[in-house]
Amino acid sequence: MSVSVKKDPREGHRGRLRDKFLAHGLGKLTDEEVLELLLSFGTPRRDCKLAARAMLAKFGAIRNVFEASPEALAAIPGAGPTNIVAIKFIHAVSGRFLEQRLTGRMYINSSEQVTQYLRHDLETQDKEIFKVIHLDNSNTVLNIEDAGRGSVSSAYVNPRELVERALALKSTALVFVHNHPSGSVRPSHQDVKLTRRLVHAAFLVEMMVLDHIIIGKNGEYFSFKDQGMLAIFEQEMRQTYAVPPRPSGGLFHETSPREDYAPARIKRFPRKNQK
Repeated sequence: MSVSVKKDPREGHRGRLRDKFLAHGLGKLTDEEVLELLLSFGTPRRDCKLAARAMLAKFGAIRNVFEASPEALAAIPGAGPTNIVAIKFIHAVSGRFLEQRLTGRMYINSSEQVTQYLRHDLETQDKEIFKVIHLDNSNTVLNIEDAGRGSVSSAYVNPRELVERALALKSTALVFVHNHPSGSVRPSHQDVKLTRRLVHAAFLVEMMVLDHIIIGKNGEYFSFKDQGMLAIFEQEMRQTYAVPPRPSGGLFHETSPREDYAPARIKRFPRKNQK
C-alpha cells in the first residue's frame, strides 16, 4: 500500500515566484512578491507573504524597507533575525555593486552621476562617511575608498594621509563625497574649511580636485564645483603662485616660468629710526 505524501503548497508558490523571476526579472514581480521571495531565502519553511505585506504597509516601499533600521524591522510580525540579516545584507551588497560599477568608467565631471551611484549607500548611514574617488590622467576612475568615518555630525579626515594615498595610487585628480545624516546638504563651516585645505594640498602636488559632493536625503546633494566654490579655492593658490589658468587645468608642469610667473614684489620694511 503506497502512502501519498502531500507537498507543501508554499513550496509550489515559491517555486513559481522563482521561475517567474528567472524568466522575466523583477519587472513581472510586484513589490510584495519581491519581498516575499527574499524573505523565503531566510525562512524557507514559513509563509512569508504576510510579513512582506506588513512591511510594505508599514514602510510604504521596498526602498524604505531596505533603509529601515533593524529595530524597526524587528517590530514587524513574522520578521525574524534571519530575515533582517537578509534584508540588510542585500542592501549592503547593492551599495557595493553600484560603487564598484563606477570604477573603471570615465568621469564626466557630473555631480549628478556620482550622486546616483553613491547615494544608495550614503543616504542610509547614521554617521558621516568621507569617500575619495581617485582618477588617473585620462579621468578614468581608479578606485573609490573610505577616507574617514565619524559621528553624526562630522568625519575626521587627515589631508596629509589623503594626499599620500593619492600619490601612492598615482592619482592625478580627486573627487570627494560625504554624507550628512541629518539630511541637510548645506555645507558646514568645517566642510568649507576642509575643502579649501584639500584643494590647496592637491594643487601643491599637481593634482586637481574635480568636486566635493555632500549627499543628504531623497536624492538631494550639494556640489562645491557647481556652486563655484572650487574655482575660488583654486584661484587662491594661483594668485599665491602667480600661475594663470590653463585650458587643461593649469598644473605646474604645463607652465613656463618665463611666461607664467610674475616678478616677485619685494617689500622693504622701514628701519626703526625711519618714519
